Amino acid sequence: MPRRTAFSAQTVALLVALAARPQDWRHGYDLARETGLKSGTLYPILIRLADRGLVEACWQDEPAPGRPRRHLYRLTSAGLASATGALASAAERAAEQEAAARAGTGKPRARVRPRPAAPGTVAGMTS
Repeated sequence: MPRRTAFSAQTVALLVALAARPQDWRHGYDLARETGLKSGTLYPILIRLADRGLVEACWQDEPAPGRPRRHLYRLTSAGLASATGALASAAERAAEQEAAARAGTGKPRARVRPRPAAPGTVAGMTS
């Protein structure tokens, strides 16, 4: 199966945050606050990016007294190049969608109509 080259919107948001300060080591809580991503989304993305060699991770050397050590993250040079490409692609897609919307050539959205509920059941509930 070929590898996906496009990044999800959540991954792009994380790459934007990391690319804003590519030389700085950032901890997950800082990235979560900046991106609005929950930890259950953020950390799997960071792990995948690290597995691909786009992000490097290390343990904090000297934590504040009374605080545990944290993982720190930053983009690698390959990660910065990927982030730049992903941001350019995202901007290009957004421009194309905006142009299509202005021209009225955008694909119409499918209209979803709820099915009527069977007698004696609650709409939208299945057994």
